[in-house]
Amino acid sequence: MEQGFGSDSVPPTGPIDKSKILDVKPLRCLVPVFPSPNGMSSVNTPQPSPFVCVPPSGPFPPGVSPFYPFLSPNESGRSAENQEGFGFGTPISPVPLNSFRTPTANGDTGPRRPGRPRATNGVAAEDDGLSGSQNDSDQFASGYSVHTNDVEDTSTGKKRGRPRKTRLSQPASNASASPPVEVDIDPLLNQLLASFKLVEIDQVKKADGDKELAGRILLVFDLFRRRLTQFEEKRGDIPGSARRPDLKGANLLMTRGVRTNQTKRIGNVPGVEVGDIFFFRMELCLVGLHAPSMAGIDYMSGRLTGEEEPIAVSIVSSGGYDDEGDDGDVLIYTGQGGVQRRDGQMFDQKLERGNLALEKSMHRGNEVRVIRGVLDVQNGGKGKIYMYDGLYRIQESWAEKSKQGNCSIFRYKLVRVPGQPEAYTLWKSVQQWRDGTASRAGVILPDLTSGAESQPVCLVNDVDDEKGPAYFTYIPSLKYSKPFMKPINPSMGCQCLGGCQPGASCACIQRNGGYLPFNPLGVLLSYKTLIHECGSACSCPPNCRNRISQAGPKVRVEVFKTKNRGWGLRSWDPIRGGGFVCEYAGEVIEESRVGEFGNDGDDDYIFDATRMYEPLEAVRDYNDESKKVPYPLVISAKKGGNVARFMNHSCSPNVFWQLVVREINNETYYHVAFFAIRHIPPMQELTFDYGMVPPDKADRRRKKCLCGSLNCRGYFY
Repeated sequence: MEQGFGSDSVPPTGPIDKSKILDVKPLRCLVPVFPSPNGMSSVNTPQPSPFVCVPPSGPFPPGVSPFYPFLSPNESGRSAENQEGFGFGTPISPVPLNSFRTPTANGDTGPRRPGRPRATNGVAAEDDGLSGSQNDSDQFASGYSVHTNDVEDTSTGKKRGRPRKTRLSQPASNASASPPVEVDIDPLLNQLLASFKLVEIDQVKKADGDKELAGRILLVFDLFRRRLTQFEEKRGDIPGSARRPDLKGANLLMTRGVRTNQTKRIGNVPGVEVGDIFFFRMELCLVGLHAPSMAGIDYMSGRLTGEEEPIAVSIVSSGGYDDEGDDGDVLIYTGQGGVQRRDGQMFDQKLERGNLALEKSMHRGNEVRVIRGVLDVQNGGKGKIYMYDGLYRIQESWAEKSKQGNCSIFRYKLVRVPGQPEAYTLWKSVQQWRDGTASRAGVILPDLTSGAESQPVCLVNDVDDEKGPAYFTYIPSLKYSKPFMKPINPSMGCQCLGGCQPGASCACIQRNGGYLPFNPLGVLLSYKTLIHECGSACSCPPNCRNRISQAGPKVRVEVFKTKNRGWGLRSWDPIRGGGFVCEYAGEVIEESRVGEFGNDGDDDYIFDATRMYEPLEAVRDYNDESKKVPYPLVISAKKGGNVARFMNHSCSPNVFWQLVVREINNETYYHVAFFAIRHIPPMQELTFDYGMVPPDKADRRRKKCLCGSLNCRGYFY
């Protein structure tokens, strides 16, 4: 509704109705107001008049109209100074323009200050140089209209504002398209929180968590972030938008109070182990490993420690400064501040805040948590992987000139506390094995696949003298004697010559509910009962995003001898949550033939989809009420198979299987693909749950489970 405030407008007779929306032009669009003869409007004055400077609060010469918001109504609704004019009362003080912030498409307010990353609802964007906006390929556009203002500040503990309803605005792709459609993501988040029992977290657990709670929070964050990415990809690109699903997802979780270890502490954090990896700075905040989302130094102020000076508790070294950390046990860390700004200026670092905290920690001798950021090679080096490298002590500090020589910086030498598990040193060793600059100890066979896979798989035994598993033929894919079934509605295939793209309307995407199931790195964005991959009738190339399981393992794995569970499988590379590991290859057999492969007690190389599997909340499909049910698919890898045959059972696995459907020559074939449930550090054994035998088949021999997890059932089949 458009209302004017000029001399021609009808004066209000009562208090202003502030619920009405007024179409008011920005101040920079208003033209100067000139005095006009009595009886004539100042807007349509035919002859120009001399310019008159009028204060916003008056007094006003004849013909000059005051304008909102510089005057406010009085109790009578009449102006004290101009009863015949405008219906405004006592003037109010002008409000600075920077206090009026116009909400943008991403829920941000106000202009962005030069040289400083933009904060998102109390949670700042990432810093440390290369750890910024390009931290992950599946990222979140700021076109989402997300309003979450009840965010707790990590430094003050105060909460700001109140939560509002969260929607995802889907903008039109062109001017003639239909208006944007808002997608309410609250039900998705509510389902996740309820499923993982995170709706209400005990205040004690919020302050001091444990491994189980930290794991659930990280799983919810990763699942929610991946799903938001899938929504965003379907919407398409928004020019000038910043895709950050990690910031948006973490912001919404913290709005709901979903975080742990909020009590700052010296030493290790409950629920986080040395060697754990994180792909987003916000994950560090959610589990309390490092509270600031931007600053590289986390410290406790004097009011928290009861002392006069601050004390450092953790640092992040990820390449934003000239740190020196090639030695796995020694880190030369550069203090904060003094970096070059966008305007080219550089300043000397000051002994304050984080720098002062490090200095005081050196004299106090307290331990400091160190998180190292390394390049994400699998992502083309575009982002960082953050590894918790354990506890360090500051041995010495000094000031020196920066490499550019035009400012002074502080340097701190940190030495790793002995007796901790390997983390960064193991990471460096793996890189040397890959580069060929160091040899892997205990290698029996450099490539178990004999070139069948794109990457070699070495066979390693550094435990005993066994020379390898029983003989088998390595085959990289599943062998069918006949198709599983004839499709009721055969797919005509897609015509995506360059590969299936998000937001497209090709047949393969429609069969997956209108979304691409994978991101470009092979990360499964949402778990479905069935995933339909492109088949022989499709025109897309082999590297299409919808053929992830057909391209073989993307991570470098090795088969190794365990201490008490035979042969196992682990990866040299870090694996993201949802990342593709491998397919289960072998020979598809009839269910009735399972006994033939178990007469000698060696039925470990059988994958049986007819078994019942414990519901893993981490991989539920939250948009589909159907749950994982038994499928009449049994695979034997005893005589022939791939690396998947060496994956051991665990009651708390880190890998989950997903049924994938492909159509070849109008025939349907089922395949079993394995994906990571959560982030998996290098050299951690890969395991999945073998499942439970149905009651009518309970005569099968039980085996003692040696997985050692807290949720161990004690046996498996």
